[in-house]
Formats: sequence, structure tokens, C-alpha cells
Amino acid sequence: MNILVLGRGKTGSLVAEIARERGHEVSVLTGKDNPGASSLTPERLSKINVVLDFTTPEAVLDNIFACIRSRTNIVVGTTGWYNDLGRVRQEVESNGTGLLYSPNFFIGVNIFFEAARTAAAALHQGYFGQIFERHHAKKKDAPSGTALTLAKIIKEASGTELEIISFREGDVVGMHEVVLDSPNDTIYLCHDSKSRRGFAEGAVRAAEWLAGKKGFYDFKDVWREL
Repeated sequence: MNILVLGRGKTGSLVAEIARERGHEVSVLTGKDNPGASSLTPERLSKINVVLDFTTPEAVLDNIFACIRSRTNIVVGTTGWYNDLGRVRQEVESNGTGLLYSPNFFIGVNIFFEAARTAAAALHQGYFGQIFERHHAKKKDAPSGTALTLAKIIKEASGTELEIISFREGDVVGMHEVVLDSPNDTIYLCHDSKSRRGFAEGAVRAAEWLAGKKGFYDFKDVWREL
């Protein structure tokens, strides 16, 4: 495939590296190369099979809508834009293109989401819960998209909204923890990312899956098919 990666931060650079390892042609645009999505023209995107966005919450919507207008499929790993999910979904579906998004492309995190959904039953049995998340000091959004997804999953399963406590420190890749406490015991669920590689591999595999498809997808609904 011909892949365009938006963003040359730590994750975007690793995504580009892994995509090349998997035999794809890869080009990269930085924020300076693409202000206001100005470089994402129909001409530029005409030979691109899939765009992968790892930019910033401030840039991502412009990039998404530019790809939709050009009918170029896009995988979105950037978070901080989920208040606009409904609007983006409508545009994707009305323009006949494909978009796949996720706060986290780790397979392990998606298994963690399912464990959290099951564990949420404890909140009907006298337990009190909290979510903790830790990321590197340069991460721009807090809480993380993964933590917000955890909170949504648990609320859907139990009707209870949990507090999220965020930490930004050092070069922490990403740690998410659900703590369910009662007077008699405590349940801990934790996912600790050792490196960004698992995230980047999942994103590239998501792009391979999305190629040639139309529709609006969440990675948690498709990772088993990879």
C-alpha cells in the first residue's frame, strides 16, 4: 500500500518505520508541512491508500475532513476530538469513505477494556472505583483517550461514572489502572505499555484492514479480525 503518516513525533515515526518493515510505501508530513491540512489536497491524496494521523487535538479534525473530502481512508490515533464523533461519522458515511479510530491500538488494551467491562459488575456489589492513568510529560491531552474510553465502558456496564486521575511524568509510555475497592478487598486491573511498538503495530495493521473499505469503525470492534 501507499501510506501517508501525519506527524513525526515518537509514535508517528515508529508507525512509519513499522509500515516500511511490513512492505508499504510510506511518506510523512509534519505539522509544519501541513498547516490547517493545506497539504492534504485531492491531488496529493490521489495515490494514497490510507492516511494515518498521529498529530495533535488541534490539527486532527482539519486532517480528517480533508481526507473525507478527498475520499481517502484514514486511521486516527490522535485523541482529544471525540466530542465531534457524531459529526465526523455523518461526513464519513455521506461521502462514502472509510475511517477507523481508536484511543489505543494495543491488542492488550482492547482485552483490558473487556476485562474492565466484566469487572464493572463489582460497582453493584458495594465497591467504589477510580481510574488512574500515567503518560509522558509531553502528552497534550488529559485525561487520555484510553482513560475516557475505560470510563465510558464502565459507565455503560454499571451506570456508574468513575473519577479519572491523570499523571504526566517523565517518559512514561502509558499506564492505565482501574481500582475497585470495598471494605473487604480490592480489585486491581492494570495495563502497562512497555514500548510504543505494540501501539504502532496495531495502527499499521488497522490501516491494512481498512484499505478499500467504506464506513466508520472503532478498533475495539475489529481487532479480532486482524
